[in-house]
Amino acid sequence: MNTLPFSIDRDAKASLSSQIYTGLRDAIHQGTLTQGARLPSWRDLAVQLGVSRGTVRVVYERLLDEQLLVSRGAGGTWVSEAPIAPRASPERSINHPFPDFFPDFSNRPATFQMGVPSQDAFPFKLWTRMMLRNARTAALHPVSYPDPRGAPALRQEIASYLAIARGLQCTADQVLVTAGFAGAIGIAVRALKLEGASAWFEDPGFPLTRKALQIAGLNIVPVPVDGEGLDVRQGISLSLHAALAVVTPGQQAPLGMTMTLARRRALLDWAARHEAYIIEDDYLGELQLRGRAAPALASIDQDRRVLHIGTFSKTISPSLRLGFAVVPSHLALTFAETAACLAPAPNVAVQHTVAEFIREGHYLRHLRKMKRLYAALQQRLADTLRELAPSRYDVDAHGGFAVRLILPDYYDDVAVSERALQYGLAPVPLSPWYLSAPAPRGLLLGATNYSERTLRKDCIKLLELVEASGGGRREQTRSEQPG
Repeated sequence: MNTLPFSIDRDAKASLSSQIYTGLRDAIHQGTLTQGARLPSWRDLAVQLGVSRGTVRVVYERLLDEQLLVSRGAGGTWVSEAPIAPRASPERSINHPFPDFFPDFSNRPATFQMGVPSQDAFPFKLWTRMMLRNARTAALHPVSYPDPRGAPALRQEIASYLAIARGLQCTADQVLVTAGFAGAIGIAVRALKLEGASAWFEDPGFPLTRKALQIAGLNIVPVPVDGEGLDVRQGISLSLHAALAVVTPGQQAPLGMTMTLARRRALLDWAARHEAYIIEDDYLGELQLRGRAAPALASIDQDRRVLHIGTFSKTISPSLRLGFAVVPSHLALTFAETAACLAPAPNVAVQHTVAEFIREGHYLRHLRKMKRLYAALQQRLADTLRELAPSRYDVDAHGGFAVRLILPDYYDDVAVSERALQYGLAPVPLSPWYLSAPAPRGLLLGATNYSERTLRKDCIKLLELVEASGGGRREQTRSEQPG
C-alpha cells in the first residue's frame, strides 16, 4: 500500500489515532483496501504519517480485535479475507409520541405549550427540602415491598382533600395512587374487563385519552358536546348499551364548560340502568379560574358507577407522573389486585413528599395562588390576541388554562402548530380533538408559561404563521365570489 486512502488533520478535534482508525476501517469496508491486501508495518506507517509508532500500534491492535486485520507474525499484517460487515447505520429515530402535545420532552415548556403548570411560580425551595427529607426517610426504611395501592399517608391525604375541595366522601381504601392519569386509565380498563366494549367519548375530547382507550381495545363512540356538557340523549341514541362513558364534567376539555346538574343526573341514571361505568376525568380538580369549581360528579353518585380520576400533573408537576383514582367500595379489592399485579404505585419518596405538601397546607395555598396567577395570564393573552388578530378570528378564554384561537375552516391548524415549533412556540391544533367532520379549526394556547416581556412579539409571529396557512385559500375564495 503505497498511497494512503485517507489523510489526517492535525487541527481536527478528533485524535490522530481516531482519524487513522476511521480511515483504515472505512477503506476496508468500502473495498478501497481489498481483502487479502498487505498493510505496511505499524512502524513504517508511523513514519509515512509522521506520527508516533505507539499511535499506529494502538490502531492496528484495535482493528485486529475487530477482525478486520489479521497478523501473520513476521509475514506482516493483512486485511482479513472475510472482514466483518460494517454495522448498518442506525435508522433515523422515529418521532416521539404526540408531538402536538409534547414538542420536546424533558425540557423547559415552550411558549403557549398546554398542560404544564407555571415553571416559575412553584415553591421549589420548599419542595426541594421536603423531597430531600422524604428521600432520606425512604432510604432508611426497612427493605420491603411498598403497598401497591400507594402510601397509606398519601391515600388518606387525598381522601381528606377530596372531601373538602370536591365534595367527594371516600375512604383511603377506595383510593389508588397511580402513574398519572394514564396509569389510572390502564388499571380501570383491565379491572373492569372492558376490552372490546363500547365507550362514550366526548366530541371534542382529549386525543391522548381517546388513543389510550383505543389501544386498550375499546370501541369509541363520539358523543357531541354542547353548552351543558356531554349530550346524554345523543349518547343513548348512538350506543344505548355502551359499557363506559369518559367525561370531563368539571371543565370540559377543551371547551371549558361545566356539565350541568341535569346532564349529570341523566348520565348517572343511564349508567345505573344499563350497568355501565363512568370515568370522571377531573384533570384540573378545583383549579377553576372563574368562580368556585362544581362538586365532583362522583359526589352525587348513589349507585356506585363513577370512577373519579385526578392528577397532580397540572397542579404540581407532570414530571411526578403521579395521579389517583377513587373507585366505588365494591370495586376496591379488584382494583387493588389489578394495581398490585400490573401497575403498582410509583416512587414512595415522591408520594410521601406530596402527602406532606398536602398535610401542611402548602397544596391548597399553592392552588389559591395559581388561580389568581393563571386567571391574570389567561386574560392578558386573550386581550393581546383580540387586539392583534383579524376580525375573522375568534378568541375564547374559557377552557382551563388555555385560550382558544378559533379560525375559519380553510385554515390548516396542524400545519401552523408544526411550523410554530421552529420559532419556539407550541400551540396545539384544535381539529385533532374532534372525531366528527368537518372538524373546527383553531389553536389552543397555554397561558401558564409565556413570557410577558415577549408576549406581543410572540403573538404577532404566531398570527403571521396562521395567515400564511390560510391566506392563499382566502384570496382564492374571494376571487371566486361574483362581482
